[in-house]
Amino acid sequence: MKMNSRSRLMTLWFVISVALCFNARNSVSASKQCNFPAIFNFGDSNSDTGGLSAAFGQPGPPQGMTYFHHPAGRYCDGRLIVDFIAKKLGLPYLNAFLDSVGSNYSHGANFATAGSTIRPQNTTLHQSGGFSPFSLDVQFNQFSDFQRRTQIFRNKGGVYETLLPKAEYFSQALYTFDIGQNDLASGYFHNMSTDQVRAYVPDVLDQFKNVIKYIYNHGGRSFWVHNTGPVGCLPYIMDLHPVKRSLVDKAGCATPYNEVAKFFNRELKKVVVQLRKELPLAAITYVDVYAAKYSLISHPKKHGFEEPLRACCGHGGKYNYNLHMGCGAKIKRGGKEILVAKPCKDPSVWVNWDGVHYTQAANKRVLEQIVDGAFSDPPIPLNMACHRNL
Repeated sequence: MKMNSRSRLMTLWFVISVALCFNARNSVSASKQCNFPAIFNFGDSNSDTGGLSAAFGQPGPPQGMTYFHHPAGRYCDGRLIVDFIAKKLGLPYLNAFLDSVGSNYSHGANFATAGSTIRPQNTTLHQSGGFSPFSLDVQFNQFSDFQRRTQIFRNKGGVYETLLPKAEYFSQALYTFDIGQNDLASGYFHNMSTDQVRAYVPDVLDQFKNVIKYIYNHGGRSFWVHNTGPVGCLPYIMDLHPVKRSLVDKAGCATPYNEVAKFFNRELKKVVVQLRKELPLAAITYVDVYAAKYSLISHPKKHGFEEPLRACCGHGGKYNYNLHMGCGAKIKRGGKEILVAKPCKDPSVWVNWDGVHYTQAANKRVLEQIVDGAFSDPPIPLNMACHRNL
């Protein structure tokens, strides 16, 4: 009986000890969660919440049809990954820096614009090449000016205190980046070979590295860096730059373009590793969105999708994409305008929205895959991205 009582006591003590350890571990984890008061985002159309539309005009219907129920400056039927990041952190959706109408910047700003590249382009949006003048260096200059001027006005009090970020937010914020896809695509649009595109990747990443350093020198400490997605799976690339059947993978994507994207990502990861050494106070998380996006395309049913490669909103062709009739395009017939590039009935089961961009459903699924750190280096969740080491 004594042995049984002693055994029971030891078992009870073990259970209590495990519970205490578990609670302590949870408590430590909870204490490590970052309280990001703001987000400052840099990028291209994958994270543009209204920058390009503020500069060159709002994209029309059916953009925004799923969530906002009207065009909202996004090239999507609804929300983008950056919108879901903000929501996950309990922050409002980011207003574009360029959008002066109805914007509130108290919890950050979005400097991303559709068509943007890391390297400055020789052409602008309305010239051949079709790429934005708001390259990453311009976005940084806008951020630098924003940081300085917001504090001048905030110190005046009144409405400025409610619309502009506090000075300390610039060191406490999460700095997010999703850019580089157009640096690769612009080479293809200028008839470069994949080898020629690979050759200029180091220069592109040198410029990316410089901007991270500039932001660090302006107080930035927490960086969340997305790599570039599988360019060879985008309908507009496959339609405009077709490859031989032997160069198409099992998912239906063009292997040469994806190989260049993978090369870009490997080199980007090296840059991140180097930056960690050079910036001792920075926490830099490298996020493999390539793998998360490719998973949707190569295993669509697993993620609840039925159409992985064709555009939901488009007109004609193998991929429902037409360069001259983009999503929402109309033609005149008998004096009436007729919508020819229509959206699909249910965007929630399509990965691609308009041949270039992802649907809200795909963006949400990508965020769900990356938010817990499963695709990150170091493997830390979004809400702990202020920590250099766990």
